[in-house]
Amino acid sequence: MQDQNVAAYIGLDWGDQRHAVQLQPAGGGPIEPFELEQRPEVLHAWVAQLRQRFGGRPVAIAIEQRKGAVIHALMQYEFLVLYPINPKALARYREVFAPSGATDDPTDAAFLLDLIRTHRAQLRSWQPDTVMARKLALLCEHRRKLVNRGGALTNRLTSLLKQYFPQALDWVGALDSRQACDFLAKWPTLAAVQRARPATVRRFYQQHNCRRATVIDTRLAAMATARPLTTDPAIVDTLSLAVQAEAAQLRPLLAAVRAFDGEIATLFADHPDHDLFASFPGAGPVCAPRLAAAFGTDRPRWPAARDLQTYAGIAPVTERSGKSCWVHHRLACPKFLKQTFHEYADQSIRFSVWARRYYDQQRGRGNTHHAALRSLAFKWMRILFRCWQTRTPYDEATYLDALRRHGSPLMAPNP
Repeated sequence: MQDQNVAAYIGLDWGDQRHAVQLQPAGGGPIEPFELEQRPEVLHAWVAQLRQRFGGRPVAIAIEQRKGAVIHALMQYEFLVLYPINPKALARYREVFAPSGATDDPTDAAFLLDLIRTHRAQLRSWQPDTVMARKLALLCEHRRKLVNRGGALTNRLTSLLKQYFPQALDWVGALDSRQACDFLAKWPTLAAVQRARPATVRRFYQQHNCRRATVIDTRLAAMATARPLTTDPAIVDTLSLAVQAEAAQLRPLLAAVRAFDGEIATLFADHPDHDLFASFPGAGPVCAPRLAAAFGTDRPRWPAARDLQTYAGIAPVTERSGKSCWVHHRLACPKFLKQTFHEYADQSIRFSVWARRYYDQQRGRGNTHHAALRSLAFKWMRILFRCWQTRTPYDEATYLDALRRHGSPLMAPNP
């Protein structure tokens, strides 16, 4: 879209209750500062006024937000061209004119207006992907947040149980399971499980699909002879109540994760790139949808693999000043996107021959576990990108043959 086709420029500094806005028509004229309430009726009425005032011609809006209430309200209007501005970029731009660091909402709105008016050619407008792609991305991200909360609860349970009932960690099974939640709700102390009849405990395990008789017998024998770590009522009574509270919070979280898994699986099954991303070794039902969400369906968005590698924070960053040179990984990046490729690389070393050898090679050079995974993710992203651009599923045998033809050290015989 050319500059002459833009009817107006807007800098919008969003807030929880009110948004500071500065508007200037493209042909020049005075800057119009005003505020908008964060209410759907107000936002939609304002957009209707913009459409009428500028005859439906494009209006460029710079906003320090990539997702959230304001973006969700504005993205549905085709004549609004949204330019999400990285908060760090705005902060650096502000420092040029306000070295003291002083800031307020109207001032930030003015800086956003200046950015979009003078540097629009260097900024990338937000182009929404398909509804399916955006829904899959949101589902994957919010599922991961639930998993993180569940992990925090299981860590808390582990810490509490170690203080008064450590045997439970061997008897409940995986802490992030319905069996563990039900066990701890029923028998939160060693005394409680020892008072239960062995037949009752055996039936409990069987009802939770633990049917290996040898495992159940071993646990029942251990329960009969176990001794408490402590019998202090101040500790046992208090911590057992805390354990029951944590387990009660964990149970619905596990159910929510299962619900998200079902929704993701259903949506991903109809995704146009389902077979492509499902073909990657170790992707599975969790990583494959996340990889599809990371790339999206808008192929022109990423002209080269390097663009996505840089944006995701996987590509190394080099800083040079005089004789100093420092190479490090990028910290200011979309964390969930970076995490997606990092975690897929971790999974791939269990299923891909060359990925395992590359990871071992990196560790042999003295790199840490996470540094080795970032290097592996960098290589995987080039392969993923190539397959995504050509719509070709990955084939491990084909890639191994290519490595052999090029004399890759990864295919050298083990010493």
